[in-house]
Amino acid sequence: MSQYDELTRRAFVAKAAKSYLGVSLAPFLGAALTSNSFGQVGGIDGGSAQSVIFLNMSGGMSHIDTFDPKPKQKEVQGPVNVIDTNVEGIQLSQHLSQTAKLADKLCIINSMSSKQGAHEQGQYQMHRSYPPRGTIVHPTMGSWALKMKGKLNQDIPGFVSIGGPSSSVSPGFFGAKQAGVPIGNPKDGLKNVLRPDSVTSHDFEKRVALADVLNQNFHEQFKHPMIGEYNELFEEALRIMKSEDIKAFDVTKEPEAMKAKYGKNHFGLGCLLARRLVEHKVRYVEVTLGGWDSHYDNFSTVEARCQILDKAYAALLQDLESRGLLESTLVVLSTEFGRTPKIVENHKLGRDHYPAAYSSVLAGGGISGGQKYGVTDSKGAKVKENHVSQKDLNATIAHSLGINSKNILTSPSGRPFSMGHDGKPLERLFKKA
Repeated sequence: MSQYDELTRRAFVAKAAKSYLGVSLAPFLGAALTSNSFGQVGGIDGGSAQSVIFLNMSGGMSHIDTFDPKPKQKEVQGPVNVIDTNVEGIQLSQHLSQTAKLADKLCIINSMSSKQGAHEQGQYQMHRSYPPRGTIVHPTMGSWALKMKGKLNQDIPGFVSIGGPSSSVSPGFFGAKQAGVPIGNPKDGLKNVLRPDSVTSHDFEKRVALADVLNQNFHEQFKHPMIGEYNELFEEALRIMKSEDIKAFDVTKEPEAMKAKYGKNHFGLGCLLARRLVEHKVRYVEVTLGGWDSHYDNFSTVEARCQILDKAYAALLQDLESRGLLESTLVVLSTEFGRTPKIVENHKLGRDHYPAAYSSVLAGGGISGGQKYGVTDSKGAKVKENHVSQKDLNATIAHSLGINSKNILTSPSGRPFSMGHDGKPLERLFKKA
């Protein structure tokens, strides 16, 4: 079946649901359609994570102005001051004052590097472990997590992306069953789900019965085996719409004080929504904070982004810990590349793309906090110790979930792939049993 045929089928099912049930199934199509399994999977003894929250700093977050400051190099550091944290020997940018109070929960990786210096390619490899190819679309990490571990809660989507591009939920060659659900504005939650004021329960059941009759006639007329997927789609979509757990997507139910703690902006509320989702056992949640592309006026740009990040990130870690969820949730903060140590004067104090060195941060999920891993040189220009690739980071995410990142799954064309490509999990970052 061609990609066009698949999209046509999905469009038909969505239109039928809208016509006969009075609701839209668009948010659920990706997770509900079946796909063939590829290869064999297996687990390992890894971290303690059941869920992952991935905080995507889209645009290339400056490592020097955040998690890898260079206070002794003023020509590199510029006007950004450095502050101590609650862990001796770990310092952060002045813009991360709330995060600094939680350094005992963090593993700061200051030795990331990549060969992808463009945003699209960098984001692709960050999400999928493989560089982009014209002949195949690789699965995202959220899709890998669903494929290898399955859903924790069968009644709601297992993979959700908040505020990111639609490509961030693409299942690649895994097929639509492992696709994520994109949410643009966290305050909107899942749009077009069944609401009491849209369709009464009585009318809804009547429409389901009508749809069943039409489906039966359709199946008798067209006996293609793929037609059976319609039943699975409707059953899962109906289960989601009727589930009590659908309330997890309604961040407006949170107290005003809690929303204020996270920050009443898209990223802050996205992090709050992520906490609600892992609380209801969603396997993988991504929240995107864009705007880090600081070619011009780097210092004002980073300060503005950090004001949003610092508040929401600290609130998320504290909230997860207070609810007993931090050990079972790996929180990853990463970006596609860093920014140049050299301050570009003719760009109004900007920093350009710089894949040779940048930072990522891990917390929860069995990670041992209060540590730094890897070192860059005195100017933040080169990795000196413990180089970490995007593939290594993804293999470490897999390890935290108890997944063997080397397990091979075969694409429909017969090519072998794994969750971490040829990356190596950073097992030493985890607490010892």
